[in-house]
Amino acid sequence: MSHQMDARPPDWPLRLLRFFVKEEYLEEIEGDMEEIFLTNVEQLSLAKARRIYTWDMLKLLRPTLIKHFKTIPTFNQFAMYKNYFKIAWRNLVKKKAYSFINIFGLGLGIACCILIFMFVQDELSYDNYHTKRERIFRVIHGESVPGKPTEAGSGPFWVWGNAPIGPALKSDFPEIEKVVQFSGRSDILLTYGEKVYQEDGVFFMDSAAFDVFSWKLLKGNPKTALAAPYNIVLTESTAKKYFGDEDPIGKVLKGSESPGRSNRGDYTVTGIVADIPSNSHFRFNALLSLSTFRNSLPEIFGEWGYVDFYTYFLVGEQFDEAAFKKKIPDFLSRHKAWPDSRYFIEIEPLKDVYLRTKAERQPGETGSLPNIYVFSVIGLFILVIAMINFMNLSTARSMERGKEVGIRKSVGAYRSSLVSQFLGESVMIVLLSGLIAAILVMIALPNMSALTGKELNIERFITWQTISLFVALMLVVGLAAGSYPALVLSGFNPIMIMKGMVRSSAGGINLRRALVVFQFTLSIALIAGTIIVYFQMNHVLDKDLGFDKEQMLVLDYNYDEEVNKKSEVLKDILENNPSVLSVGFSRSVPGSYYPHAGTELETPKGDMEMMGQPIFQVGMDFVSHFNLKLIAGRNYSREHPTDSSQAIIINEAAARQYGYSNPAEAVGKKFAQWGRSGVVIGVVKDFNFASLHRNIEPLTMPLVPYACRYMSLKVKTDNIQETIKAVGEVWKEIAPHRPFLYSFLDDDFNKQYQSDVMFKRLFTTFSGLAIFIACLGLLGLATYTAEQRTKEIGIRKVLGADVRNIVGLLSKDFILLVIISIFIATPLSWYAMHRWLEGFAYRMEISPWIFVLAGFIALSVAVFTISYQAIKSAVMNPVKSLRSE
Repeated sequence: MSHQMDARPPDWPLRLLRFFVKEEYLEEIEGDMEEIFLTNVEQLSLAKARRIYTWDMLKLLRPTLIKHFKTIPTFNQFAMYKNYFKIAWRNLVKKKAYSFINIFGLGLGIACCILIFMFVQDELSYDNYHTKRERIFRVIHGESVPGKPTEAGSGPFWVWGNAPIGPALKSDFPEIEKVVQFSGRSDILLTYGEKVYQEDGVFFMDSAAFDVFSWKLLKGNPKTALAAPYNIVLTESTAKKYFGDEDPIGKVLKGSESPGRSNRGDYTVTGIVADIPSNSHFRFNALLSLSTFRNSLPEIFGEWGYVDFYTYFLVGEQFDEAAFKKKIPDFLSRHKAWPDSRYFIEIEPLKDVYLRTKAERQPGETGSLPNIYVFSVIGLFILVIAMINFMNLSTARSMERGKEVGIRKSVGAYRSSLVSQFLGESVMIVLLSGLIAAILVMIALPNMSALTGKELNIERFITWQTISLFVALMLVVGLAAGSYPALVLSGFNPIMIMKGMVRSSAGGINLRRALVVFQFTLSIALIAGTIIVYFQMNHVLDKDLGFDKEQMLVLDYNYDEEVNKKSEVLKDILENNPSVLSVGFSRSVPGSYYPHAGTELETPKGDMEMMGQPIFQVGMDFVSHFNLKLIAGRNYSREHPTDSSQAIIINEAAARQYGYSNPAEAVGKKFAQWGRSGVVIGVVKDFNFASLHRNIEPLTMPLVPYACRYMSLKVKTDNIQETIKAVGEVWKEIAPHRPFLYSFLDDDFNKQYQSDVMFKRLFTTFSGLAIFIACLGLLGLATYTAEQRTKEIGIRKVLGADVRNIVGLLSKDFILLVIISIFIATPLSWYAMHRWLEGFAYRMEISPWIFVLAGFIALSVAVFTISYQAIKSAVMNPVKSLRSE
């Protein structure tokens, strides 16, 4: 008996049957199936009976037994969707202005978002081409700040460091598989036949480079290409420059010599590497074998205090970064690196090198993670503003289709079919906008590449991931924008609709108002940000740097000994030209490369203390030539022959570094630097020899005329081209073996702000587009409001209202919304831009007038946009608007 009670058929086949089968057959079928099931239980088994029962139930789902569902239409599905498409298309054509604003505005917003996405993706893709990138790290070198403990993170960092660190790491840490070291950039004069070029972007590179980095070697053996002394590997474009279509392998390039490195000699081409991708933090034109450098100066490869190398390494698959870092202090202690110093090291993964590094002295360019965030937010803002326009116009225009909805519901349309119709129309419009966006992206891409200085190629970004993301974005935008009108319209009572008793609900009106406030809040924040970015960049580019950089012509001769020997002759000849005001020589000029030096200087206590600082090795007239202000002591003088070996000039920051609050007190104090010793003879006023992103550092300027690289000429503004031509002729006569390479100092110095200028251009461009898109939406809403109140306007005009009254009537609501937006946007934009300005050591103050101006601009644009439609409605003949009454 208990067995019979437990013998029950499964539930879900019975529920399925009850759902699909006509009710007149259910009772008979259920009874028969239960009898068959019980019989099978007795004759077979419970499990087998349940399987037979399930299968028999599924076989009963035949067309003659299935009931008719009201939700499943009996008419042709294709015809229904064809009808939906026709209605959607007619609505678009009927209201051309709204259709244009909707489709073009959203398309422009999507296009801006795609362009910003391409830029951001390019920035995030740096060094991704290295197949072993997850296992590549590099050493960064640090020095703790005096008075603070010697520990990681307590002081400044440099990527540029010493050579012994590499072999020491390899010997002490078995988890390191390969170490690659290369020298700082070594510009070199290369000659092949009649072709002579001062080649920049040249490095002395370790032979293990091709085992670590994924540089594609087109010709040559990666194991031996950089093994022997005087081997050279060229990039494909560099090889073509020298050899054309000839096979470069085995050819010989003649190299000149740079100071401290024996570059002079014949270099055999042993490899050709494909041009380095643009999204690489480290790029080069040629690689010299590191063994060449080692042969000429073997002693520096064992000196922990000699700085001229970058150290990268490859680790094993099971590398534990945290455990490795804990071993570093013992490692440094064991090797007694820089005894009694504050020296320490950290490691940095390759994936963080471009955007997240905290180290200076990079081997290549770096990006800005905050800028990536800013542009991502702007892209999101633009897309949101465009979506708000679309939603506002969709919800506003949806009320005009009330009668259509009423008729459909009266003839039996279900709410679900109406929802799907309106959502489908919304998605269709968004897909049209997506097509417009794709066309706009293709048109704008060359300009975007020019703005960013990047090779933004559309083919690089067309992947199945990006296509899937784009389609998903279109669907999300379409469904989000169409959801409100679809749900509201489909819920109307058909009787009330047909009687004309349906109006925009308070909820719909408030939603549109809230969306207008939100989009103008974003727009005003962008306007304020644009003003701040503009004035900050002007502040940077126009700031008095403390030296003359205008009309300063700079010639780069790369430390050429013959030129340095003839420097006085060159100076005399060129200064005889009335267009040349003065000539100076130096190893560095403001904004260019400069080394660091360890300098011992006598403190107020009488001790000799070692400190590190930048160093400008200069010629005799550097101070006066650049118009530096001498605030204590004297300048270098030809009347003091010992100045070249026993004197030094420092800046105010260096005097403070050694404890002198009064610069005059540092004059006469003893110093020792790089084998030279003597006394401080002068102190110059601090000047910005580096980027304004940084505070002025301590600086020493020893007189070393034989180590100079640059000749700078202060020239008159008249006939610049004639002056350059005359200087070039003198150069060919005095130094015919070197190319005539010149530039202007202000241009070179401002190259430090290339990324800031690019940021300014992008920020301004996309902020302007965001404001334009917001105004498109405002124009659409104003036009709709005016149309809805056409009869009211006609009646008011008949009763005596003038144009001013009508314009005020139509404008006041929108202007109030913009004013509310101003109060919301001001604190938000102040906070965001305050954070951005923190990246500059010298920054403008954010004044209240900026937000007043931003608000005034937004209000003016809104008033102008609304007034166009308001005036158009106000001057309309009232007879036309009242004709139907």
